[in-house]
Order: sequence, then structure tokens, then C-alpha cells
Amino acid sequence: MLAFAFLERYSDLGFHARWIKPATGYTGNHIFVTDGRNAFDYHGLTTETHLLSFAFRRARRFFPGWDATLVDLPTDALISEQRSRQIEGLWLREPEQFLHDAMPRAQAFLDKFGNLRNRLLTASTSCPSRDAE
Repeated sequence: MLAFAFLERYSDLGFHARWIKPATGYTGNHIFVTDGRNAFDYHGLTTETHLLSFAFRRARRFFPGWDATLVDLPTDALISEQRSRQIEGLWLREPEQFLHDAMPRAQAFLDKFGNLRNRLLTASTSCPSRDAE
């Protein structure tokens, strides 16, 4: 939901959704948005390089040998169960399938980061989450 809320709010910035799809036999998938340089997920704005480094490092700490591929996702798959299931291995719920509609919560969470437009060119190379390491 957060990826969709971001893409909806910042539709003019050239971002798209990307899925970290675990290799067969592993868990730990993640969806974020990226423009190829900057990336955004629930930790906030960072570089795609840093986000991927963190995600792979953390997964391999818990699951030695963990690996994944990156899959670009169409925006409509982020909020459509039927559409998401057309992509092998993906199965996302729709906003209404959560307890209460998840979209207003995603939009409110996105509000906490302020206007991200002004921070895109100066995105930190470190993840702002204290528990990220």
C-alpha cells in the first residue's frame, strides 16, 4: 500500500515499484519504489544501492545463502489481488481486504516524511531507521 501511495502522490517523478523476490525456498520479499537512483520504503528515502545492500545483508544474516531477483511491478498490481496474482510468486491484498481500508493509513504514514521532492537529489546514503543495522 505504501508503494502505491507514494506513486500516486509523486506520479510525476519517474518512480516505479520494484519487488525483491526471494529465490525459491526462501522468504523475505519486499516492495519499494525507485527512480533508479533514489528509493523509498517504510524506512524513508535513501539510495537504491543502500536499500538493496541493507535488504540482502539482513536477509543473509537470518538465512545464509539467501538470494533474490528484482522484479519491476506495474502500479496496478500493488492494489489488485487479481492483477498481482498474474505475476509469478506475487499475491498482494487490496486496500479493502485489510482491517479497515489500508490506503488512508498508507497516505498518513507517507505524510510523516514531509515533501520528499526537495530531498531527492540529496538523498542520504544511510537508512534513517535506528534499528536498520
